[in-house]
Amino acid sequence: MDDDDLPRRRDDILAALTKQSLDPLSVEELGERIAVLEGEIARTKAHRDAAGGVKASAEALFRKA
Repeated sequence: MDDDDLPRRRDDILAALTKQSLDPLSVEELGERIAVLEGEIARTKAHRDAAGGVKASAEALFRKA
């Protein structure tokens, strides 16, 4: 079973983030939030790509056997 198939926990930080009100934030704070989130997106994509490379290598190894 893949992790994607598992239900999200009720205390999932992503769910909490999406429910957070943006109304009290200033334009500057919104810009800072966007910058932090873009950095996190880049970090997450890099980790995903690295994990995909490991999976592809493992699959190739077992196909040769």
